[in-house]
Amino acid sequence: MMKLHGVNRSPFVRKVMVTAHETGLAERIDMVATPVSPIAPSAELNAGNPLGKIPCLITEDGMPLYDSRVICEYLDSLHDGTKMFPAEPERRWPVLRLAALADGIADAVVGVQYERTLRPVDRQWEVWRDNQLLKARRALDFAETRAASWKPEHLCIGQIGLACTLGYVDFRFTDENWRHGRPQLAAWFETFLERPSMRATEPA
Repeated sequence: MMKLHGVNRSPFVRKVMVTAHETGLAERIDMVATPVSPIAPSAELNAGNPLGKIPCLITEDGMPLYDSRVICEYLDSLHDGTKMFPAEPERRWPVLRLAALADGIADAVVGVQYERTLRPVDRQWEVWRDNQLLKARRALDFAETRAASWKPEHLCIGQIGLACTLGYVDFRFTDENWRHGRPQLAAWFETFLERPSMRATEPA
């Protein structure tokens, strides 16, 4: 069995588990609940990942892998189905760009979540927080211009990452009405949520 350090509330951990379900590998992964934050590290996690971040996958031969993109690409190498990381250049670069966009949004909103929950109110940096949210909104606006072209038969790591990030925004930022003005992205996401892999990995 592989072991995955993480918590299902993390969009990065969820991305790994959705990829595992989509590639038929979920039953080979044992989730090790490892809650961490910038002010609450885990000694067990640090032993495998010196960055102290989740997710961290321990492969069946004992090798620690991080971060989420590396883990997902590793899982993608273990199955014979349609690849989440396409090799042909005409598909690969748009997919990796979308994956980077999704990770950038996730980095921004997770950072805002830490800022507003871990830092004392009188020390919170409002300008920084607002600009992180603006970054996320710009990226979502870009995604809106592409969403109509994303097809279920062309499932890729970019779509998985973005869906998990949007799920995190819904979970943590109930006041952020990201669907407003983005009908194509909202419609795509509602369809993507019906995938069994997304239903199996809902944050709690």
